[in-house]
Amino acid sequence: MKKSIVILIHIGFWVCYLLLIIIILAVFYRSSSHLVNQTARIINALKTLLLFATFPSIITFYAYYFLLFPKYLQQKMYFLSIIYGILISISVALAGYILLRYFIETGSIADMDSNGKKGRSTAIVVIGAMSFIATISGIISLVIKGFITWFNEIKIKELLKEKNHEMELALIKSKLDPHLLFNTINNIDTLILKDPVEGSAYLNKLSDIIRFMLYDTRADKISLSKEIEYIEKYISLQKLRTANKNYVDFSVTGNIGSKQIAPMIFIPFIENAFKHANNKKLENAITVSIILNDETLQLLCENRYDSKLTIRNTYGGLGNELIQKRLNLIYAGNHTLEVNKTDELYSVNLKIHNG
Repeated sequence: MKKSIVILIHIGFWVCYLLLIIIILAVFYRSSSHLVNQTARIINALKTLLLFATFPSIITFYAYYFLLFPKYLQQKMYFLSIIYGILISISVALAGYILLRYFIETGSIADMDSNGKKGRSTAIVVIGAMSFIATISGIISLVIKGFITWFNEIKIKELLKEKNHEMELALIKSKLDPHLLFNTINNIDTLILKDPVEGSAYLNKLSDIIRFMLYDTRADKISLSKEIEYIEKYISLQKLRTANKNYVDFSVTGNIGSKQIAPMIFIPFIENAFKHANNKKLENAITVSIILNDETLQLLCENRYDSKLTIRNTYGGLGNELIQKRLNLIYAGNHTLEVNKTDELYSVNLKIHNG
């Protein structure tokens, strides 16, 4: 939700609140006969408006809004939310009552008990009323904050769906590029003539890759093992394009277990590595490492290249901006991405933190 709309909601609430309090005070002071002086009546009304009704409500409203909701209620700590909510309301009411006695009933706090039990009972009633008003304001603030949070989450989900759709289209366009398919099928065709069994195996890998891109990428999360399986097949097909057996070094370290990941998070970086590694005679021209531990899931992807050679853009790839946007939407505040480039090496270090 836009910041301007949030501000308008707050202003609208306080305008309605103050109008209601003013109407109640106007009715009360008009019906009361103990204040003869009109000026004194207005001054007392304004002081009461400020200290009895407005001060506790404002403090409680924003204490609930900025503290109680995000730290306790949103975390589903309902019991603590109730306890801290009551404590906030009573504390603010006590502070408001002390100020009320100072500014309206001139004198020191010691004058509060000058009427004995009657004074104490009056104090309890006033503090109770102020606590009740403060609590009502706090509850309304929770409703407003909850609505704004819910609205923002809906917007984020819509944006995520839109970006996922954009990513999916871009991936399909990139992966099913006619030149890439032509080259891969050509290589497999040549391989079939030499070794039909191995050629058939590579053809099945290509079929699995296409099936994965068309169907599995629609899910929000897939198993990490399936993502790694896809990467292995993709690298295997890319290695058909070179006779250098040590062209790519791919490794997985750690226990995969039942970990899940958003589909196609790693592959754009690996695609770019193949795209920019322009010298297929280099040993370990591309290094891809997936490292798993209890805290992070990490991708290290490096490609060496010869800066003297021109990089041919033989097929479309995903831009870094689109990749970064997708990471920010899916793993907002839960990932780090470092990209470094030198004259001979391009490296990507992506860490996704658990939780």
